[in-house]
Amino acid sequence: MITLIYGGSSSGKSSYAEDYVCKSNYKNRYYLATMVPYDEESKERVKRHRDLRAGKDFVTLEHSVDITDAIPEVLTVDSGDFSTDNRLSQEDIILLECMSNLVANEMFRDGQVFHSDYCIKKIMEDVKELHQKVKNIVIVTNNVFEDSAEYDEGTKDYLRALGKINQNISALADEVYEVVVGIAIPIKEKGRVL
Repeated sequence: MITLIYGGSSSGKSSYAEDYVCKSNYKNRYYLATMVPYDEESKERVKRHRDLRAGKDFVTLEHSVDITDAIPEVLTVDSGDFSTDNRLSQEDIILLECMSNLVANEMFRDGQVFHSDYCIKKIMEDVKELHQKVKNIVIVTNNVFEDSAEYDEGTKDYLRALGKINQNISALADEVYEVVVGIAIPIKEKGRVL
């Protein structure tokens, strides 16, 4: 099952996603972190997210690019509370936080700028491969499309990629929720748009 949770900056989407995973019956919880802390503000954001997760039995996997590299880790990790026993089960769930960072990291990596079409294709292939191995994935993403600011071409290309990826994941998802001021609004449930 794929669940997409989106919202604006500081909308409460991350907290909702963590609670969503914790209220589920999944035994093995993985937090796939994609943010690269590059300044004090982003370091503080990472710390805040770690503090939010404290005591929630998540195993943190950090992959700012190439999210399928997390698969071997999931197969071998032992948190002390559970063991995957070298196989994935229906009791495993991954919370990917967040798609917006992943798109930026894939698009602007290794000192290069990759075209949005390439990033869309790569990330969607990676999400599908991850989903083949771990059947239960919750993906958090940002809604960055409601402002009317003017952007340079590189930022516009990034926004196009993120928008298309969000649409593609929404189409694949069994459930989609928009989080506004900490309240989750169901958009799609059981594969059906509401």
